[in-house]
Amino acid sequence: MISFSLWDILRNLLLAGRWTIALSLATFILGGMLGLLILFIRTSRSRVLQNTARVYIEIFQGTPLLMQLFLVFFGIALFGIEVPAWLAAGLTLTLWSASYLAEIWRGCVEAIPKGQWEASSVLAMNYIQQMRHVILPQALRIAIPPTIGFSVQVIKGTAVTSIIGFVELSKAATVITNATFMPFTVYAAAGLFYFMLCWPLSKYSQFLERKYHAAHHH
Repeated sequence: MISFSLWDILRNLLLAGRWTIALSLATFILGGMLGLLILFIRTSRSRVLQNTARVYIEIFQGTPLLMQLFLVFFGIALFGIEVPAWLAAGLTLTLWSASYLAEIWRGCVEAIPKGQWEASSVLAMNYIQQMRHVILPQALRIAIPPTIGFSVQVIKGTAVTSIIGFVELSKAATVITNATFMPFTVYAAAGLFYFMLCWPLSKYSQFLERKYHAAHHH
């Protein structure tokens, strides 16, 4: 049996942790961009577009992330295309994140008083101009706390990608456990890394939420 020091375990987990951070960041940014597009479609004046966006959201929110990951990873392979684990992981998490972010942001857009829409209509603005200049800047303030809160779900969601062989934090923990036979130490250290990534974000989200409510009541 190979002897591993605690430092060896931590070093290997830290290396894998970089992939967890990279995957989380990439999918959160790309999911945000796609989520914004879905938000525009979901709140557009076309019933067909609205329903299309709603179906997309319901599919991704109504099925397990693990199943989505398998469908993307093995589904693309059916067409004879070899998909690297990191690409399948990134694509799935992006599509999944977009469905949640679009709904979070839709709630924020709908929280804006109807009078704001009416006032911007009087100024002869079209739908895109209304969203861009009047509605989104106001919705953004409400959206920041839940959006940061959701980023914690994205970081934890990356753990699922280990199932298709993407070596992030939880996959690295499994590999190290198999080599060291020290499951408690390894998983406790991996759990600590997740906590160190997620805890500051969730605290910051709560802080912004309190700040927003305080400003709103004044």
